[in-house]
Amino acid sequence: MPLKTATPFIIVTVLFLLVVNAPFAHSEIRRSSGQTVYVPAYSHVFTGPRANPYNLAITLAIRNTDPTQGIVVTAVDYHDHAGRLVRRFAAAPLALPPLASSHIHLEERDTSGGFAPKFIVRWEAPRPVVEPIVEAVMIGATSGQGISFVSPGRVIQER
Repeated sequence: MPLKTATPFIIVTVLFLLVVNAPFAHSEIRRSSGQTVYVPAYSHVFTGPRANPYNLAITLAIRNTDPTQGIVVTAVDYHDHAGRLVRRFAAAPLALPPLASSHIHLEERDTSGGFAPKFIVRWEAPRPVVEPIVEAVMIGATSGQGISFVSPGRVIQER
């Protein structure tokens, strides 16, 4: 193949390999000794031409992903759509051993947070650990129909 003909083929092949292998690229493991995590949630979604609310149950999941070190969850605060504190869930610090998980569940009928509530989760560890996974899972099921989705947390402050 002459070089002029081979060049577009090589470029297309390289781009294809980059796109195909992108999901398998290894990212650096992030470590921290504490964070504040913002977790968006939805107490309902709107459906139909009249924008009828469809209530959702919310489960906040906190997963310690470190295989050797524990973490301590020091605060889990639930805020409404306007940012006002609705409820504090962590009356005392909660220790999560290596690879342990915990959750908080709000039923479908709990719309105290309005349309777009959020959780603020604070955790700490005595030394840097693999970052935990903090996410909200929303599920609704009515009359044989169902909806579910996950909303990942986002770190807004390092300790």
